[in-house]
Amino acid sequence: MLLSKGFEIEMYTGTPQGDVVGLSDQIVASLNGFVREPDSRNVEYTTAPLYGYDRLLCALVRPRQQLREYLKRLGDYTLIPGSTLSLGGSDRFQRSDPNNPYHTYIEQTYGTKVVTASVHINVGISDPEMLMRACRLVRVEAPLYLALSASSPFLDGQPTGYHSTRWGLFPKTPTNVPLFESHTHFIKWTEEQLAAGTMRNVRHLWSSVRPNGNHRPYDLNRVELRICDLVVDPIALLSIMALLEARLTQLLDDPSLDPLESSTLPASQRAADLVALTDANESAVAQLSLDAELRHWQDGRKILARDWIEEIYPEAWAAAKKHGFSCFLSPVKKILRQGNTAQQWLKLYEEDLSGRSVIVQAIQAMAEQERELEDKLCQQLAA
Repeated sequence: MLLSKGFEIEMYTGTPQGDVVGLSDQIVASLNGFVREPDSRNVEYTTAPLYGYDRLLCALVRPRQQLREYLKRLGDYTLIPGSTLSLGGSDRFQRSDPNNPYHTYIEQTYGTKVVTASVHINVGISDPEMLMRACRLVRVEAPLYLALSASSPFLDGQPTGYHSTRWGLFPKTPTNVPLFESHTHFIKWTEEQLAAGTMRNVRHLWSSVRPNGNHRPYDLNRVELRICDLVVDPIALLSIMALLEARLTQLLDDPSLDPLESSTLPASQRAADLVALTDANESAVAQLSLDAELRHWQDGRKILARDWIEEIYPEAWAAAKKHGFSCFLSPVKKILRQGNTAQQWLKLYEEDLSGRSVIVQAIQAMAEQERELEDKLCQQLAA
């Protein structure tokens, strides 16, 4: 059976020349389904939990089409790809809600390090202990999803040395987040962070992966993968979702895939060692994405991110095929062949295109792809 799944998509708005412009106040006031972020230059929409990939594809594309039409009414504005303020503006915060005290705290504590655009991927799992197993597996493999999605090599018009500048600079909070060994462990840890002030509220858990639900930390119903950069190609994004669902399907069929059980790292320190290994992997992938050298959670061996994805792909494909969504997984292979967005942009930059020219090309390509998908796929579903 397919799992329920959905996306939270943050996107920048701005000009066709790539300059980011804060418009979220007007967007949120005029369009249903969009919510503001602390900075007005990006805006978020969320897809409903869906089981089928075809419907999920339209749920990704249609709000963007609606937003594009609204932006045209405001002026010569469009949607801008990438997960950082690629061409400028990182020296200042542009508040979307000056009277919100939580936004004040965010601005004063983190500055524009949090003014990023990303994709949060949610997959429904209702059993709390199985959900914790899922969070553990996704946590140790989260760097692989960042490697596929990296799209922020520029900041203020210059390459930064990161493929994911967003994750390289993002203030992961609290600093030390354990592998939660049970639902009870997660509840106790969260209550301790709130009491100590290292988390301001239950939403203030900014790690690569977190359990989520209607009444955190008590009532949980989904695993939320938060590490991915913005992927504007819906087909590529669905393939990343398909890889995640396939891995979770494997875990549901074989709970011993849980890293706390199947890793061969010394049992006495396994949980702490897995966190340290994974944190190092996240840092390596933020810099070099698919070409980063990582350490595998199973035994600590060194492996390139792209080779690790190739290694797990056959079993993931078999799980996807069994449940009827393998065709949505296969574009992962294209990302491995052609590179992720950051790698493609850096290649263009090295061929003497300016950062602005790279972004302008990407803006045009994103709009054209959305038109094609809206015409071909969403109309078929409506028929």
